[in-house]
Amino acid sequence: MTAAATAQLAFDGSGIDGSLFTSVTDFARDTRWLNTPMEVWTNLGLGVFAVLMVMGWWAARRRGAQAMAVALAAPVAVVTAFSVAEVIKKVVGEVRPCRSMPHAYLVDACPAPSDYAFPSGHSTVAAAAVAALFLLDRRLSVIAAVFAVVEGFSRVYVGAHYPHDVLGSVVLALPVAYLTSLALRRWATPLVAALSRGALRPLLTAEPGAATRAVP
Repeated sequence: MTAAATAQLAFDGSGIDGSLFTSVTDFARDTRWLNTPMEVWTNLGLGVFAVLMVMGWWAARRRGAQAMAVALAAPVAVVTAFSVAEVIKKVVGEVRPCRSMPHAYLVDACPAPSDYAFPSGHSTVAAAAVAALFLLDRRLSVIAAVFAVVEGFSRVYVGAHYPHDVLGSVVLALPVAYLTSLALRRWATPLVAALSRGALRPLLTAEPGAATRAVP
């Protein structure tokens, strides 16, 4: 099947909130000075969530095995949510706005026809990081939430996704990442406690006796 035929068979989401999408992209057209910073942020900004998870891991070294289990579970939870999103993306098959609404002002380049829009992978990673960090450090989770809002807006601003793509990512990622972290916390805590007494101790704990301390 050709790329053109694939695009024709895919779902057109412009009828859901195409007008809102156009309002945001019109704003992008009127703020061209912001185009490059937003285009850079929409991709590289995901690194902020990795940094926040590293910060959570570092702090968890002084908080015991349970906190460390949650810290180590965070990236797993994010990858799990992203994987689920990718499956849903293939099932729904919503074409990108650049193909459904080519007349809109677009900052980002149009991806291949087989790269579908719903849900947004970038927004999924951002929202999943918020949920994963919530069990570890509420302050880091709040910081992640602020950056997640910016990330979600940037996906619409550059023309890569409709608003409902971003919202769908949040609805999907929050429970998936949270439940994954919750399950891994219960399963991995005894393992982390055991490993904290071995060669991996410097990576898992920073204080004597920390291996048995629970998250407050």
